[in-house]
This record gives sequence, structure tokens and C-alpha cells, in this order.
Amino acid sequence: MSLVRLAVLVVGLAGAVGLALSNPTMDDYVQFVERELNGALDRMDQRTPAREQDLIRQVFRSQGKKLIEGIVRPSTVRHNWGLLSHYETKVAETNVVVLGIGGQFIPIKGVDEATLKIGRMAF
Repeated sequence: MSLVRLAVLVVGLAGAVGLALSNPTMDDYVQFVERELNGALDRMDQRTPAREQDLIRQVFRSQGKKLIEGIVRPSTVRHNWGLLSHYETKVAETNVVVLGIGGQFIPIKGVDEATLKIGRMAF
């Protein structure tokens, strides 16, 4: 085996180990969902009266963790493939698919729609 091939193999193995060590957990996923929901609340439809927007934000900020823990965690199946994880969440008849790799989350399907539905479920 040449030195170049050996170096490529070592770098590849080091990358795989790095991905495995940074593979997001279920707790990381729940925090991701919470951040996404907070972001959706910040981008809330401007046609909604300001007073109602403030009330929604205030309620979510005080009860959001409980809401997410109670809805998202029990409705999520995590497939841990070592280097990355595949999360499937069924929320309010919406299927959400997210990949977690390298400590990051990549929404694949249904995140925006589910975020709006979870926000509405708070009320």
C-alpha cells in the first residue's frame, strides 16, 4: 500500500470517527425542534394582531419545553446509523423527517408545516 493510500485511509477513518462522535442524540433533536419553533414564532404572520402575537410568544416561552417534550419526544423514532441519525416524527398528522450529522440537523420533509401545527396546539 502506498503512502498516499494509507494517508487517505487514515483521514477517512478519522472523519468517520469524528462523525460518529458528533452524531446528534435525541436530546439534541428536541433542542433543534425547540429552536425551529422559536424561529417560526418570530416569523409569525404579521396579519395576526400584535397583542395576540405577544400572548402566543409569552405562553410558548413559558410552556414550550413541556409542550415539545410531551409531543415531540414520544412521537419520534430515531434510527442511529453510527455516522448519522435519521429522525422521523409524526405530529398532528404531519410526517417530519430530519437527518442529524456532524452535530447539525438537515430538515428533509415537513418541518415548517409541523412547526406551525405545534405552535397552534399550544392554544
